[in-house]
Amino acid sequence: MKRILAPVALFLATALVAVPAGYALAQQAAPSDLNQVNAYIRAVTTLTADFSQTDRNGQVLTGKLTLKQPGKIRFQYEKGVPLLIVGDGKALTLIDYEVRQVQRWPIGNSPLAALIDPTKDLSKFGTVVPTGDPTVLSVQAKDPKRPEFGTITMIFKRKPASPAGLELYGWVALDAQNNRTAVRLSNQQYGVPVADSAFRWTDPRPRGRPNG
Repeated sequence: MKRILAPVALFLATALVAVPAGYALAQQAAPSDLNQVNAYIRAVTTLTADFSQTDRNGQVLTGKLTLKQPGKIRFQYEKGVPLLIVGDGKALTLIDYEVRQVQRWPIGNSPLAALIDPTKDLSKFGTVVPTGDPTVLSVQAKDPKRPEFGTITMIFKRKPASPAGLELYGWVALDAQNNRTAVRLSNQQYGVPVADSAFRWTDPRPRGRPNG
């Protein structure tokens, strides 16, 4: 389990790998692009998608992503992977049911905050990453005052039928030690009913009880 747990914890705490062709150094973002991403994040009330997560060693895990604004997210891993990641609006929790281990991080300490906190203004900490493809918009977000929180680069495809004209393709996350993790999404569905119970979890530790 350690070989799985390590990259997942990395992805959670300060989780970036391949971006679309044409990836280059970040440049000052066009306000219209950042405003569009801000509009996307604020327009998405719920999102479900299949995900594929690749760590720095090339290991791939798949599963189901469920998101509900503000701040709630769940990564349900494929059958046979005894891991669960849940964001309840305040903290991100990694539950390892095999070893009965629970780890928690404040959402504000994770790069994922840029994606699941609609109150954040990307114009203050975001830059555009050129992709060489006009149909792809890539925005990098990081707090220059807190580099230990890592960097997230969100990748969108321009799609008029999606919220704010964007479809979230995935993201790459980079921690302060340059460890990288990539997440790619497929089968995205927006605005579907999602119950708050989706962001509860069962504590596997001795004398544990359902959380949330």
